[in-house]
Amino acid sequence: MPTLPLITFILCLTTCVLWGQASSEQGVMENDMDILEELLQQGCGSTHHAMERLNRLETRKKKYNFTGSMIETYVFKLRTEHFRGLNLSSRMDVKRGSGRMFRHAINFPAELMKGTQAQGVEQELVCIYIHSPCIFQDAHNSSVLNNDVVGAFLQSRHVAGLSHPVKIQFWHDTVLDASNATCVFWQPGAGAGSTGSWSEKGCKTMHRKGTVICHCDHLTYFAVLLVPMGALSPAQLASLTHITTVGCSLSAATTFCTLLLCCFYRQQLRDNTTRIHMHLLTALLLLNCSFLLSTPLATSTMGLCQVTAALLHASLLCALAWMAAEAFHLLLLLVKVYNIYIQHYLLKLCFFAWGLPMLAVVAVFVFKRDTYGYHTISTSEGYRNATMCWLTSPPAHYATVCYAGLILLFNTLVLGRVGMILRRIRQQNGQARKDWATVLGLTFLLGTTWGLGFFRFLCLPLVHHCALPEQAGLHQQHLQITCPNARVRGCKGSSGAAP
Repeated sequence: MPTLPLITFILCLTTCVLWGQASSEQGVMENDMDILEELLQQGCGSTHHAMERLNRLETRKKKYNFTGSMIETYVFKLRTEHFRGLNLSSRMDVKRGSGRMFRHAINFPAELMKGTQAQGVEQELVCIYIHSPCIFQDAHNSSVLNNDVVGAFLQSRHVAGLSHPVKIQFWHDTVLDASNATCVFWQPGAGAGSTGSWSEKGCKTMHRKGTVICHCDHLTYFAVLLVPMGALSPAQLASLTHITTVGCSLSAATTFCTLLLCCFYRQQLRDNTTRIHMHLLTALLLLNCSFLLSTPLATSTMGLCQVTAALLHASLLCALAWMAAEAFHLLLLLVKVYNIYIQHYLLKLCFFAWGLPMLAVVAVFVFKRDTYGYHTISTSEGYRNATMCWLTSPPAHYATVCYAGLILLFNTLVLGRVGMILRRIRQQNGQARKDWATVLGLTFLLGTTWGLGFFRFLCLPLVHHCALPEQAGLHQQHLQITCPNARVRGCKGSSGAAP
């Protein structure tokens, strides 16, 4: 029979061993948290290591409270039979007016503990607050409100499909609404090295003054995703993408067929009017093809995407320039009827409409290549953004918009002048219906319908060109203007007077 002193000694020794193990484990835990805090303070360059460290902390059986400047963890021990819900608030570190406000708060419903197998046993509820923009970064580098991410989970089981959702509140001092702030949760990547993504499935968003309220039916990491103002919804983006793809494909096919048709009538190739039409058709074909390639090649290497973006930019500038050349040529035929011969006329037009835009694009590509690259079209759900190869520099974008605006203004003025001439001719011989049908065809030919997209979508002037009918009007348009000594025709019929 062991004596009482021996039993006491064994109990004391066991207590010391257990206390030492707990102290050692707590020391390791605190050391890991300190390392994670340091990684977050270093910036986004150590995001991968910070995520690995966070995953290690999540898988530990024992959790401890930790409070740092970038990360906070709190562990709450709850008994199933006594749980009636829980309200938690973060530290009071957000100043507002004369007082201070909580950064965020969480309300857990009583249903949280339902379904746990071990009744009467303590359950650990772990809450993690991360104040860093780096640790949860998706492929689109989406921004979250105040760089705050709130995580919550039960140590014993996975919680999902709650009928009474968890309520998370984020306070802020910015102007937000449902169009540019959405409650989301973090979905880890499928592979070990893959990037995760934000999703709003199972979460609903409510807005109050200075507060975004998220109702989610599961536990994980939550945040409020910020989306640029005026962004499209995913359904709108999908519809516009489908319409644009179909429209560009049809336009490219009919443009190519019309080019073949013009080449078939070789006798018309001597006419400068037909040649200018063919140059415009070639520019439009190049524009459509490069636009169709810009989205698929956005998943390729940066170099290939930059080349595609430069080709798309150059083809757009050339197409606009050839529309201006069409307007200038028409102005010569109608206004300056006599003595309109210009030496090397077509060569000069080619230098203006092909040479100058190409030189400008090549110069930008050589000296400032980062002007071209991946362009993201944002949606109201930031994790469903679309990417294409296009301009990435705002100054280059605005310069292109101004260039397009000047050409459209010139073509509109020419169209107005043509309308005045046709009105005078109508008064002489009464061919009103035929002449105004010609004006409608010229509206398509000179690209003035692009002005609708130019004024409505100043930020995306390129997206709308494929759906506009100027190519179709040019493809089969049989233009003929009745005037004393000049006619303008398409690829069929007799050739008209040309410079």
